[in-house]
Amino acid sequence: MFAALGDPARQRLLELLGTAGEATATTLAGPLGMSRQAVAKHLAVLQAAGLVESSRVGKQVLFSVRPEPLDRAAAWLADAAKLWDIRLAAIKRAAER
Repeated sequence: MFAALGDPARQRLLELLGTAGEATATTLAGPLGMSRQAVAKHLAVLQAAGLVESSRVGKQVLFSVRPEPLDRAAAWLADAAKLWDIRLAAIKRAAER
């Protein structure tokens, strides 16, 4: 999942989908200044990582964000940050002795 989030274009896609709720690759291509095909490839990576889901409505494929994996990642990062804060505080105390 973190590899999928490492690309700025995919980060922007998630932001746009978060705001729009759902959108097609064609709709997302405009604000990103990318071709529909490039957006579709990025969406495929996000979908493979479980961050985005798609649904077909007629001829259109609509994409939307799956918030659960992002919530779990945010919680994990918050826990990791707390541990690092504790470790860094211990290093600081040791250095000040």
